[in-house]
Amino acid sequence: MSITKKFSAGMLVLAVVIGAPVQAFTPESSDPIKIADNNWSSQKVLARVAQQLLEKLGYETKVVPADSQGQYAAMGLGDLDLQMEIWEGTMHNSFMKEVKAGRMVDLGSHTATTREDWWYPEYMEEICPGLPDWKALNACAEKFAVPETAPKGRYLAGPVDWIKHDKEKIEALDLNFTVVNAGSAAALFGELKSAYARKEPIVLFNWAPNWVGAEFAGKFVEFPEHEAACVEDPKWGVNPDKTYDCGSPKGGYLKKGAWSGFEKKWACGYQLIKNIDFTGPMIDQAAALADVKGLTHDAAATAWIEQHPQEIAAWMPDCAK
Repeated sequence: MSITKKFSAGMLVLAVVIGAPVQAFTPESSDPIKIADNNWSSQKVLARVAQQLLEKLGYETKVVPADSQGQYAAMGLGDLDLQMEIWEGTMHNSFMKEVKAGRMVDLGSHTATTREDWWYPEYMEEICPGLPDWKALNACAEKFAVPETAPKGRYLAGPVDWIKHDKEKIEALDLNFTVVNAGSAAALFGELKSAYARKEPIVLFNWAPNWVGAEFAGKFVEFPEHEAACVEDPKWGVNPDKTYDCGSPKGGYLKKGAWSGFEKKWACGYQLIKNIDFTGPMIDQAAALADVKGLTHDAAATAWIEQHPQEIAAWMPDCAK
């Protein structure tokens, strides 16, 4: 690389970090890039990291609240343009429907891999011997009970729109539990914080990467290993009459996806998004800036960008240099 090019690239990174706009090229369209905004912190922060980097390139952007399932149909229609966190365990079917129809494009997987399943604090292994094996749950079901579920145990799930098929899992594995949905990620982890402080029984939905594993010692429940046949063929698995008699995928993908017209309309921005690649620790940190440090999601994104100048430099597309 020539001295001039090195200087230009360095100035670009400096401009991104300190907040000055980058005018290396003229945006192909003045229409705003509409970025999906879901109801958990890592997605909110990563969406705003993408937003702030796109704005430094000169693009107009808009963060749009979106349902975690309905967002894909909206993106297929062009009502949304970009999603930075597509989780295999929760969103695969909705996402792939639009990709296969040619209405969305898969912009590649992050280095981070995912897991989404039942999770408990480590102290539960004294209260419920046999964990993390799922077969231990029924013997301890009453210990997990709350007044609204007694004598059945309570499984505290995420919001209803985080479709996880937990009722089907409970039925297929004959678990003596009832699903209770939290209204939001904040409510879900608010209950965890309260239970953890008192060492009270709790089993709840959790995922990785996330900030929770760094703050609270705990483990995922180990259900029968996931295979595609588990959700397609009742004869597969421990229950020959039911599907969903298994756990969620381990090492699942975390992808980026966009409206199929994105590349043609915002070509340089498209290259930026393709280049962005979050590791698990990066996402843990992004979520912790909001949920542990207490920053707003916008401020957390700004702080995250300031802490990762080398990654930002590597992601910047040639069209912006």
